[in-house]
Amino acid sequence: MNWVQNYDPLSNILLSALVAAVPLYVLFYMLAVRRAKGHFAAALGTTAAVLLAILVWGMPVGLAVNATLYGAAYGLFPIVWIVITAVWIYNMTVESGEFEIIKDSLARLTDDRRLQAIFIAFAFGSFIEGTAGFGTPVAITAAMLVGLGFNPLYAAGICLIANTAPVAFGAIGIPVIVAGQVSGLDTMHISQIVGRQLPFLSILVPLWLCVTMCGFKRALEVLPAVLVAGVCFAGSQYAFSNFHGPTLPDIMSAIITIIGLVLLLRVWKPATTWHFPDETPSAVTGPSPYSFGEIIRAWMPYIILAIMVFFWGLPEIKPYLDGALGAGFAPLAAKGFAWPGLHNAIDKTAPIVAANAPYGAMFKLNIISAAGTAILFTGLAAVPMMPKYGYGQAIPCLFRTMHQLRFPILTIAMILGLAQIMNYSGMSSTMGLAFTKTGWLFPFFSPLLGWLGVFLTGSDTSSNALFSGLQRTTATSVGMDPHLAVAANSSGGVTGKMISPQSISVATAATKMVGQEGQLFRFTLWHSVAMTAFICVLTMLQAYPLKWMLP
Repeated sequence: MNWVQNYDPLSNILLSALVAAVPLYVLFYMLAVRRAKGHFAAALGTTAAVLLAILVWGMPVGLAVNATLYGAAYGLFPIVWIVITAVWIYNMTVESGEFEIIKDSLARLTDDRRLQAIFIAFAFGSFIEGTAGFGTPVAITAAMLVGLGFNPLYAAGICLIANTAPVAFGAIGIPVIVAGQVSGLDTMHISQIVGRQLPFLSILVPLWLCVTMCGFKRALEVLPAVLVAGVCFAGSQYAFSNFHGPTLPDIMSAIITIIGLVLLLRVWKPATTWHFPDETPSAVTGPSPYSFGEIIRAWMPYIILAIMVFFWGLPEIKPYLDGALGAGFAPLAAKGFAWPGLHNAIDKTAPIVAANAPYGAMFKLNIISAAGTAILFTGLAAVPMMPKYGYGQAIPCLFRTMHQLRFPILTIAMILGLAQIMNYSGMSSTMGLAFTKTGWLFPFFSPLLGWLGVFLTGSDTSSNALFSGLQRTTATSVGMDPHLAVAANSSGGVTGKMISPQSISVATAATKMVGQEGQLFRFTLWHSVAMTAFICVLTMLQAYPLKWMLP
């Protein structure tokens, strides 16, 4: 007999929600106040969630432990797999000396830290988000910025903030596609509304990055680049999300933004070059000591990476990649397998679902089609292009990278374990149901559900899977357009990505800041709050006085 979720164990939904949030209070306190190491904060938060699930929500001990292990397994694959391979490629380029050529080529394009942040964290990171998602862009771009000489805290923080703009359409539009599938609403309609919310934020992000780094006055010195980047990205994001669908907005916006910035920098340079106060500016004078061929060769790992993750993410390609493992293993890779002792062993109940329904727990082992494998193959393909560097150095580098990331690996596994124990116990739904009691104010709080989901899981896709059905049901009951509520879940979710413990662990791993997760959390917290408030107000306006903005 299945265990049945109870969303209001204390017979008062608001009180139950306050108690359900205790693991989040623990995480906030340990990271923001105590500035504890990520794995220590994650261990306490996960322990609190397991105890509450058992003692308050009445979840059987076996199911509670199993749900936590299921989440930890998802943290290891595919999330950790992406982080390891992405940092490995960066480490190889450093060890082989190729990153020195990359640094020189970027410095000759622009040695200004503000422009490098816009070019790499915002534009190039958006392309990687659009093709791979799931932490890949932060892992790659944060490592690149540190290699260029950025202060590690700013490198990590800037990349997390920049990653806000593309998240909703990441991984070839998977978050919006999942939102449509879970809610039963038209995916194109949801894409159009997201495309009428996020561009207002996207156009601000380049300026936001610069102001964060150097203040408003110094940010205005690169206003032409800020405008080109913001307008190119936001305009393209609106056009592709509204007239094509959710699959291409990030990829095309990033490409158009990169082209726009390169063309601008051919005819304009800032009057003064800005660096961080505590760094020694690199002196780039005279002709480049490297030939064009050497520069292309040094960039080749990232060129191959962009191509690989683009094709790897195409829905038409994935079945072939899964099938590459052999006829016997292909169904397991493509469909996943039922997690023993957890799959369909729990029943979700109303109002989360219309009628009691079993809660599935499928674990995908799509080793070949995983984004991390695309990055692994990229690294293997790039090794022969690195002079005086071979597989004899590359393979040990991979194992050194795994050792380097041992604490982030532990943190990510525990954070995903925390997310799943809260999902399967019903605690996440308890918090979600509390928001539905806000009545006509629900449009303001609707994005907060998405923000909460991404904070918990580190994924806009997972947040949409968790709350899209609830968003539709509640919106219908309060007279709000359900498409707007589901879209707001995705748009609000992107602002929670930068403070998700999973994302912070990825960023600290890439920038060698392991143990300083609390410091990075404090750095990004108020940016997340401000951006979330922006989306909340916009959604409220679109629900009532600005309905004409909706399709």
